[in-house]
Amino acid sequence: MMISIDSKVILLLASRLAIRKDSDLTPLSLREWNILEKKLTASGLESPAGLLGLGVNDIQQHLEISDDEAIRIVELLDRIELLELSLAYYADKGIQVITRNEEIYPQRYRERLKDSAPLVLFFAGEPALMGQPGIAVVGSRHLDPIGQACAEFVGNTCGLSGLVLYSGGAKGVDSISTLAALEARGTAVSVLAHSLEQTIKDSTAKKSIERNDLCLVTPYTPDAGFSVGTAMGRNRLIYCLADYAIVVASDSEKGGTWAGATETLKAGWVPVFILDHPEMPDGNRLLMQKGGLPFPHPFPEHFSKLENWLKEKSQHASPKPQQLGLL
Repeated sequence: MMISIDSKVILLLASRLAIRKDSDLTPLSLREWNILEKKLTASGLESPAGLLGLGVNDIQQHLEISDDEAIRIVELLDRIELLELSLAYYADKGIQVITRNEEIYPQRYRERLKDSAPLVLFFAGEPALMGQPGIAVVGSRHLDPIGQACAEFVGNTCGLSGLVLYSGGAKGVDSISTLAALEARGTAVSVLAHSLEQTIKDSTAKKSIERNDLCLVTPYTPDAGFSVGTAMGRNRLIYCLADYAIVVASDSEKGGTWAGATETLKAGWVPVFILDHPEMPDGNRLLMQKGGLPFPHPFPEHFSKLENWLKEKSQHASPKPQQLGLL
């Protein structure tokens, strides 16, 4: 897949791709990029590609920025050969990249996250799956039998009903629901907080990607390892691709599942359902007190009714999108 010159400039300026580990160079943060993008539009340069070939003085004058800022931009842009090598390296492994400037970038991120939408996405698989009708399933790695059965049920139902199963690609709820969807010959999107480069080596992932049934995507460079920060940063990206979210199991007032669910309840991106059963975790109870809608297990109707059931139950709690702070 070919990416535009504008996207290559964005990668040079605002991603860690092709920055040597021993380098002092720091890419622009998302906030810094958003400010620069507005300056670009106002400058008459029209697009990021307009920066190529300009010296420090020209950039400083066009964008009305400090000398230090202009020097930083020139140094970041002076990596085009390394960038091309990095893109070719990952393409050979089946990993592609898109930026917010590309048409195939998920529209739901633009609509729901606006300026806080990730500027760069690395992915393997079918990008058209991102934003298709579907259900996000999230939860902790440690599940009781009811939680495991619920994750399997929702994944299987998505697979049989033509809905995309959205998850974070981690162990526990994510892997159980995703595997259930794929085994039903359905489709899934996993938004990763750990190495995409390593994840695509999994045999099940490989086969599903080859069938265009799976898309693995991350806002982090493909070799990035897992951290609490990467997990927290990607949680909203799972919810914002889906139509509905089901929280299977959450800790109380701590952890990534709790943080993602409370953020989504506050922002109103999608209706959030919480698995409701007598032995559910305390976090589930508190999330329902904060506005989460109860989701029963066993599901009281035929599996084919799930999407309509979620729609009906959430009508009185329609999401009211609001823009949150930048990542």
